[in-house]
Amino acid sequence: MDSPLVVGVDGSDASLTALDWGVDEAVRHGLPLRIVHASMWERYEGVVPTWAKDRPSGQVLAENIAGTAAERARRRAPDLPVTTDVLAEDASTGLLREGREGSILVVGSRGRGEFADLLLGSVGLIVAARAHCPVVVVRGDRQALEARHGRVLLGVGEHDVDSPAVRFAFREAAVRGAELDVVRAWRRPAHGPADHLLMKRAGGAYFAEESTELLDKALETAASAHPQVRLRTSSVEGPAHTILTARSAAADLLVLGARRRDALVGLELGRVSHRALHHASCPVAVVPQERPETTEGEQ
Repeated sequence: MDSPLVVGVDGSDASLTALDWGVDEAVRHGLPLRIVHASMWERYEGVVPTWAKDRPSGQVLAENIAGTAAERARRRAPDLPVTTDVLAEDASTGLLREGREGSILVVGSRGRGEFADLLLGSVGLIVAARAHCPVVVVRGDRQALEARHGRVLLGVGEHDVDSPAVRFAFREAAVRGAELDVVRAWRRPAHGPADHLLMKRAGGAYFAEESTELLDKALETAASAHPQVRLRTSSVEGPAHTILTARSAAADLLVLGARRRDALVGLELGRVSHRALHHASCPVAVVPQERPETTEGEQ
């Protein structure tokens, strides 16, 4: 059986929205659905002896959250294979572990508790920054959540030549029958070589042409593998985080590659992904880049 699509639920409205989105996504891809809820009730209430009749309230709540989510998923897609589990650990740790065996990991944009008023919950940010599989943070208006735009938006960076993010975006567009809108944002260097005659004469045209060439190269292999996908490409001058967030208003899904680095949580992803996860008008898929193989002696 294919690796499942994993959805993390906590009983909040945001997690139920993520669940509905995850059900639809699992159906599109023909994947089984795995619903998980992380609960540390045992740590606070103790393990109940097997002979005890009454279960702790924490255990009951955790099982009810998972069970209610499974019932909701089955009502939405009766033929979808669904499994559930209550993880006896914190949400971030549990979801990251589940992501090692999952094909896609889906979470809501906000969580329960004291951090619920943040633009993006701390769990979603940690999972998007560290998971080994693609992570979709479900956010946006009803049109995006119900895939009414018929468009997948892909942001292409300089390291995205036939990258996992590019391949993921093409697969999404293919299963949705959607247009793939690919954007490469570029900016003139603040301190370029002043004596470079070509740059002097061509101005921005030099950088625009360079950006377009990279864009074509990035898409070539995936476009050949998915000839049915309607493709629209554009090379735009300006900050990528601003351009992509604005364009997300007309998309059902924004796909970004993640080149992770050692930094504070959230900043591990870089400015573009961080901005999108907090402000995009549609669900955001963060796809980890494949790490290049290193030879002996390299770091």
